Amino acid sequence: MNTSTPGHADKPEIPTRLLVHALVREDGTVDAGELYTVAGILGMTDQQVRLCVKRLVTEGRFTQEGRGRKAILRAVADVTGSLAPDAAYVRHAYRQDAGLAPWDGTWHLFAFAIPESRRTARDTLRENLLHLGAAPIQSGLYVTANPIAELVEAQTRHLGVTDTLTCLTTTELRIGGITDPQALAAALWPLQEIAARHERLAAFAEPRLTRLTEGPEPADTERLTMAVELATQFTAAMDPDPLLPPELLPKPWPGSHARRLTADCWRRLRQTRQADRTPTLRLFALYADALTPGDGG
Repeated sequence: MNTSTPGHADKPEIPTRLLVHALVREDGTVDAGELYTVAGILGMTDQQVRLCVKRLVTEGRFTQEGRGRKAILRAVADVTGSLAPDAAYVRHAYRQDAGLAPWDGTWHLFAFAIPESRRTARDTLRENLLHLGAAPIQSGLYVTANPIAELVEAQTRHLGVTDTLTCLTTTELRIGGITDPQALAAALWPLQEIAARHERLAAFAEPRLTRLTEGPEPADTERLTMAVELATQFTAAMDPDPLLPPELLPKPWPGSHARRLTADCWRRLRQTRQADRTPTLRLFALYADALTPGDGG
């Protein structure tokens, strides 16, 4: 066995459906031969793949031309799925890492009181706030260090509950006697859990980067497998990350190190040439866009 190849112990769990979505090329097709090969490397059976493809076609998400490994799947819509990065969110993380988005010391608070009769809207708004990195202080009151008011207000308009939302900014926040910004961040967000996710991402990305920089050029199937696994690990680390400003985080913070390793891996993966002229994965284009820091705030 090639000792430079990363081991299997740290491989992420990837649902078959997610794998199909991840292998959509820029022209909207999925090569079934690649799908079955990558699935096999990831420990999936041919039967799993066949059943998943059948369900996706039945649901109208893909059409299928041909049979078995010679088939071509065509995406009916953009179905890259949950491995597709939120480009603005990821760019902001890299801007923070580069010191281009310093914290101005402002806390952003959001309060709402939505009646039980509109429980679905209330739950959706709560989930949206958590997704945007806000932390609950008490029932119906959330805080974040990032300026997300426009996004929150857009969600309340969509839900039809704008009149229930109160927004407040302050540079003086006290919770239970705690006023120090770093102490507040440690009390409000599960920093140890967030750090552990980034440490897992770094532990996954580092041997892959070594493989890409010091080993022979990977075959197409190895390259595709590595890309899907890397996207899965990156999503697992980033989705729950509130992207707190570096000023509020412990030093050193593993997030910036993990993101640097990930970006280096993606650049190497994009640089490796394919054996033929087939279109590249849509996932590569999405990450190339997301990992390009903008000049704006």
